[in-house]
Amino acid sequence: MLLLLGAFAVLPIAVPWLTRRMGPRAFLIAALLPLAAFVHAVVMTPRVLAGPPPFESYDWIPPLGIELSMRMDTLSWVMTLIVTGVGALVLIYCRWYFGGKREPIGQFAAVLLAFAGAMYGLVLTDDLVVLVMLWEVTSVLSYLLIGYYNRRAASRRAALQALLVTTLGGLVMLIGVVLMVVEAGTSSISTILAEVPTGAVVDVALVLLLVGALSKSAIFPFHFWLPGAMAAPTPVSAYLHAAAMVKAGIYLIALLAPFYADSPVWRPIVISLGGFTMLLGGLQSLRETDLKRILAFGTVSQLGFLTVVLGFGTRDAALAGLALLIGHALFKSALFLIVGVIDRQLATRDIRELSGLGRRAPVIATASFVAIGSMVGIIPTIGFVAKEGALTALLDETLGGSVWGAIALGAVVLGSVLTAAYGMRFLWGAFWTKRDASGAAKPTTEWPLPPIGFVSAPVLLAALSLVAGFAASALDVALAPYADQAPPSTPGVPAPEYPAHLALWHGFEPALWISLGTIAVGAVVFALTARREGGRMLPFTASDVYNQALRGIARLSVLTTSFTQRGSLPVYVGTIFVVFVAAEATALLAGSPWQASLDAYQNPMQLVALPIMVIAGLIAVRARKRYTGVVLVSVTGLGMVLLFATSGAPDLALTQILVETVTLVAFALVLRRIPSRMGEHNASVWPVARAVLGAAVGVTMALVAIVATSARVATPISDDFAELAYELGHGRNVVNVTLVDIRGWDTMGELSVLILAATGVASLVFITHRSDTLSDLTSPMPRTGARSRQPLVETSEGIKPFGEAPESRRTAWLLGGAKVRPENRSIVLEVIVRILFHTIIIVSLYLLFAGHNLPGGGFAGGLVAGMALVMRYIAGGRYELGVAAPTDAGRLLGIGMSIAVGCAIVPLIFGAAPLTSTWWETELPIIGHIEFVTSTIFDIGVYLVVIGLVLDVLRSLGAEVDRQSHEQRVRGVEV
Repeated sequence: MLLLLGAFAVLPIAVPWLTRRMGPRAFLIAALLPLAAFVHAVVMTPRVLAGPPPFESYDWIPPLGIELSMRMDTLSWVMTLIVTGVGALVLIYCRWYFGGKREPIGQFAAVLLAFAGAMYGLVLTDDLVVLVMLWEVTSVLSYLLIGYYNRRAASRRAALQALLVTTLGGLVMLIGVVLMVVEAGTSSISTILAEVPTGAVVDVALVLLLVGALSKSAIFPFHFWLPGAMAAPTPVSAYLHAAAMVKAGIYLIALLAPFYADSPVWRPIVISLGGFTMLLGGLQSLRETDLKRILAFGTVSQLGFLTVVLGFGTRDAALAGLALLIGHALFKSALFLIVGVIDRQLATRDIRELSGLGRRAPVIATASFVAIGSMVGIIPTIGFVAKEGALTALLDETLGGSVWGAIALGAVVLGSVLTAAYGMRFLWGAFWTKRDASGAAKPTTEWPLPPIGFVSAPVLLAALSLVAGFAASALDVALAPYADQAPPSTPGVPAPEYPAHLALWHGFEPALWISLGTIAVGAVVFALTARREGGRMLPFTASDVYNQALRGIARLSVLTTSFTQRGSLPVYVGTIFVVFVAAEATALLAGSPWQASLDAYQNPMQLVALPIMVIAGLIAVRARKRYTGVVLVSVTGLGMVLLFATSGAPDLALTQILVETVTLVAFALVLRRIPSRMGEHNASVWPVARAVLGAAVGVTMALVAIVATSARVATPISDDFAELAYELGHGRNVVNVTLVDIRGWDTMGELSVLILAATGVASLVFITHRSDTLSDLTSPMPRTGARSRQPLVETSEGIKPFGEAPESRRTAWLLGGAKVRPENRSIVLEVIVRILFHTIIIVSLYLLFAGHNLPGGGFAGGLVAGMALVMRYIAGGRYELGVAAPTDAGRLLGIGMSIAVGCAIVPLIFGAAPLTSTWWETELPIIGHIEFVTSTIFDIGVYLVVIGLVLDVLRSLGAEVDRQSHEQRVRGVEV
């Protein structure tokens, strides 16, 4: 089971590649994996029935007690057969559904297969936390599937609606899971159900779990997202909204009901909401004219039926409910696939445009009659067997005096009447010959004969509805272990004299007459409503509530943003500083008595650097030119370089000077587009208040540092860092080992911040697009090396190959130099950059690989490489940056972050904690002793992210600003 789950996680990656080479036939290959999982579940049947259930486990997060555990009991076995069997048939069906369509199907096929894997893991996992994770995975994947037609606004809205509703329910459910796990002391589902913890906390957890289950299964008030999801391709509707995703909530209810149905919060929620949903969906189905929407609201109704029966929590109801679960998966997926065939062949699903199709398409008409017969409950289908069992179980409870039994029975009876009515409406709308207002028969709809493979899946599913009905006795034996977990009756109601069993014929029992009565009344209801078209039952629906809620959230966000985001940087910074001073001052004044242990200085260099830093800071405050202020602020940073270098921290000194240099360059690039003098357009206001606030921040920070360093009572952990760096990270550079090994998680967070910063800067600068176009700048320029065997020379007409300009022998130092305006060009600078660039890159690589034991590391090495790119840009402009850039900035950022994340994930495969490193050492001839630490790979990721950050800043604040300035100059000349 774990092996199959791993295959579901990996193989979808290869599906887009298959679809590019095989087209829709790749669906047949993709279907092999769920088919293999189906065969495996069939092979496991003897072990499931004999017990104990097959169980596999792998320690995933040992500190939290979370395991990748798989347990196939009776309920999980049934769900596995449904998820994998229907999933394989739907994938096979997709081969013809998408055949001939000019649509990208690679991503669709991959996501559909991954969804099957997520559902496979969800129904088999024995860990509640893992169940929640897979629960949310199905929500995300369903969002992608529902929004497949992403160019259609309706598809995008439906996908977002389904995602928001199910994700909100999932978040509420997560809280319930946390409460349940804390109360039970374990996340193992089998252990929780064996011990059955109770109490007020458990009751709250059950309510929260039910919110997640009801939202996933489209039970009122969350029912509205399912009909909207019909904007998805029909295979998605057949699989997600009939057999798989909506069954996740039903599965959770069925999992807990035998053990928690007697809880005071359970039946009032499950039976009332499930029964109301059954009636609501059935009534709306009678008003629809789209075949798919008829089935959609019918599915909502049937999900309410399943919720009532499976959630009732008695043995006989559980047995009938599980049979009903099987029947619903078969008949409803068959009907959705049949609608897909009709839609694919005729390009319509409107019952007003279909007439006489039954005689033209007898095969799918017969399959539809069988599937509708199973849905309505006509012998000899599995639907008849399940419906009779459900009515019997609820009738016994009602006769025994159960109030909730009577409510459930009434809802099921009324819902069955509506089921019969909209089932007949579907058959009439799809296959009957219609008549116009004058009573004359409408022309028969032409029917292009579909491929045999296209109709094979729905025909097989409909046939299985019959086979399962005849195999009712065998199903009784298979499903009894699940039902036997539930109590025989509700509290206060006498247990039935004989336990119920599934059979095709029980004789003329009361349940049979009730069932026949619902079909007869349903026929009357259909006759009265057959020609009713569209419209709402109520003027205000749950979908309206959803839309109003979204609009309210949007308005609130606008108000909040307009109040808090005033567009004034001084206001933002001032607010932060005021809060900082107030919070820290309160903590200092309310805390224990202060202790101060101060030295005049620890190093004579501090006496040299301190006055310079203070004087530079004071002059910066009085500076009137922006560039002067930036340079003076950098002086304080360079003073820190002196302090670090003389305090035994060469790593920090190296990083600080590189950061100061890159920051100065970034500021200089920004200052090109704003006035050189401060206060030319918006003079500074409240200078005294600003001075007071600045002084308060400085004093508060100084006091915090003094009090914090003087209040230490324990030996600092940093005293052991030198030893830990070598023992854990196998490196002698404490700073680097700390960043990539001991505190690697912090570094990963910092990398994320760097990527967000680069993206934010670019988003502010790029106006029409966000794509990287540096490589486009160099497309018209001549190339050297492998692309051209001729050297380049400078001529009066620009840079040209040597053969085209024999009169000149001056070799071009930088390709982008000729594109720089003459007054901005420096040949000396071009020569220096050409000579030093590759040397600097080599130095950066040396810092990268030497950083584990010597000053350096990925961050410092990346900054050095970034400075080399800065030199190329300053010397040759944006065209030279396009030549120098190794690849797009986004790719560097993505690859670097992927490497870092991979270093966190790979140790999990070997049962170690994330970011655990290892090392190898050996002796090589001539070279000598060699050591390699795997954290170096993490450092490479840091190196690439930093280069990507510098490149992104240069391409946005540099190249893009240059381009915009050039366009403005051109427009000015034209005007």
